[in-house]
Amino acid sequence: MSVEMDDRGGAKELAKYRIDVAKEDLASAVKNLKFGDYRTANNRAYYAIYHAVSACLALEHRAFRTHAQSIGAFNKDYIHTGIFPAEYGRRIKEAQDVRHSSDYDDFYMVSIERTNAQVENAKEVVAAIDEYVQAQINADM
Repeated sequence: MSVEMDDRGGAKELAKYRIDVAKEDLASAVKNLKFGDYRTANNRAYYAIYHAVSACLALEHRAFRTHAQSIGAFNKDYIHTGIFPAEYGRRIKEAQDVRHSSDYDDFYMVSIERTNAQVENAKEVVAAIDEYVQAQINADM
């Protein structure tokens, strides 16, 4: 079920805030990777992507109760329509799966290679979404 947002405070401001959070999460992922904390790096890489996805949805006054609903709406409205490449849908799903395994599977052994790939994917996806969100914000001004 989607949650409607009114325009007080502004969808643009919420989108900007969520992109800022995504960038902070991405910076944390990079730091954690550097210091060898791969579990946390995977977590922060996923959340960087999730907050960027949420920024896109905020521009349309849309929010959802679960991550799965948010990502599903993003896939439907941004991936399947060609705004973003289909590869991003696969990368988001992989980031979600790796984060879940890193956080909840007791015997999941995360490698430096897999974590590095997750952080690099997050960098690319967040940068593309940031560019899109900024363009949408500036187009409305």
